[in-house]
Amino acid sequence: MKKYSQKLLLITGIICSFTLSPLLAQAQRQVTNAQIAAMIEALRLAAPQTGTANDVLYTDWQIKPETLKAWSRNCLKREVTPAQFENNPTLTRQVIGCIMQRELNQQFRTTNNEIAAVRSAACWWMTGSYTGCNRGFTGSYVQKVVSFYQKERAK
Repeated sequence: MKKYSQKLLLITGIICSFTLSPLLAQAQRQVTNAQIAAMIEALRLAAPQTGTANDVLYTDWQIKPETLKAWSRNCLKREVTPAQFENNPTLTRQVIGCIMQRELNQQFRTTNNEIAAVRSAACWWMTGSYTGCNRGFTGSYVQKVVSFYQKERAK
């Protein structure tokens, strides 16, 4: 009986290790600084240009003022004005980097695929949703982000 219990315990341990190891590896996956930098630049390059001087969107990334406030509170623990964002590219990249690190990490854990994570994060950036950006304007935008991201990663 004792040998049977030991064998059962060993087999259970092996099964658990095979089952849990991919989950642990996936949970531990973190995006690199290079991936975050590539995503930041891809979002900047793909940002739709409205052609309107006072379109109430700020920085090269075309961000809404209320979004700037929420993100700066989240990342800096203080609110930043649109003017501060416009006039301080380092601050802008810091906050966008903080948000993209959060989003890319989440999407990497969800998809376990770099390009799928970039697609989902780009869709979220444009619409607030991780899905539904397969066609039309948002589909084209996401594809631009992916293309720019891949070029940045290749550098």
